[in-house]
Amino acid sequence: MIVASRLPRREFAVQRIWRLYRIFGIVLLFAEQEITAVMTESTFVEHALIDQLLDSLRELPDVHAELTLSEPAVQAAGRVDAKIDLHVAGRSIVLLVEAKKSVYPRDVRRALWQLKSLQHGHYADVQHLLIAESLSPGAKELLRAERIGYFDSGGSLFLLSLWCLRLHRQAASEDFGKVGAVALLRAACPGFVCALVNHEEWFGVTEVAERAQVAPSTASDVLSELERFDWLVSRGQGPSKERHLREPSALLDAWAKQLATQRTPVLRRYFVPRLKSDALIERLGQMFDSHQVAYAVSYEAAAQRYTPFLSGISQVRVRLLPSTSAETAMAELGARVVNEGANLAVIETKSAGELLFRQNVGGVWLASPVQVYLDLLRGEGRAKEMAEHLRKERIGF
Repeated sequence: MIVASRLPRREFAVQRIWRLYRIFGIVLLFAEQEITAVMTESTFVEHALIDQLLDSLRELPDVHAELTLSEPAVQAAGRVDAKIDLHVAGRSIVLLVEAKKSVYPRDVRRALWQLKSLQHGHYADVQHLLIAESLSPGAKELLRAERIGYFDSGGSLFLLSLWCLRLHRQAASEDFGKVGAVALLRAACPGFVCALVNHEEWFGVTEVAERAQVAPSTASDVLSELERFDWLVSRGQGPSKERHLREPSALLDAWAKQLATQRTPVLRRYFVPRLKSDALIERLGQMFDSHQVAYAVSYEAAAQRYTPFLSGISQVRVRLLPSTSAETAMAELGARVVNEGANLAVIETKSAGELLFRQNVGGVWLASPVQVYLDLLRGEGRAKEMAEHLRKERIGF
């Protein structure tokens, strides 16, 4: 009777163990599938990065790049994801490549140990190269300090041993990524670039958002993109994180290039009788102020007030927000629309952001020196000479 009473319990225990075993087996199967999927995705990312690196290298003048190892291989010590034979102007170099999805400073030390553990064998000139979809600015700084090359999906390439290649690729990288980041800035707000260029100190997201008159979320997104392309350096974490513009002059140059691809602003031409340029500017300022019109004088007239360069100005160009008050002020000024012989030209702005950082000089509102500089670069005659004079004397970089 005792044995008979215990048999059902024993069978029940066996069945329970069997069910647990089956469940555990299913979990293992799903885990194996998940691991396989992750490994497949990782392998795909590595191959895509290697292909992009090869394309970038082959775009350079006098460079021949050949992939001689595309699958991970174990060396005498360490592991390499790719080996590339590079020939530049008659000289040869071997790139030993390790690929990652993303790299931050905490990942660099492990990667450095792995890269430096690779034995060079019979190669005379070897460059270790870490490639990733994204490399944080801090990671790039550490890699440069350790004399390790890097490449990311944004087009940034750093190679110590390739002489002029490094410089060529930096220029190409700027065109590939940084100019695109500048376009993103302009899309966020016309005054965003100006807000950065005019800010010499460290700044937070909220501060620059207020200066550029955009939402903090927009400012955060744009700053993160600029940081990705090495325009900015950062310190701190979370809400207290601050950033600083690396090279204001480089950003200004890139912004000017991006503007050159856009249409020239449409001008509405007027003639105001009996007033020469200096008197016209004064009268213009009085009329606009009395009617509370938001405006900013730009181009040659503004540059002449900031830093005199020409003996005389034949035309005054002004940016203003279109409104009924602006039309009334123009009528009281006695301005009439003309096709030729204009001494006043108006650029109607789409938002107040285009008038950010204007300065009141002698009772007249002038566009910011940076905006005036950019406008002059798109001007005629001696406007470009005047632009360089203004940049040197007033902007300073």
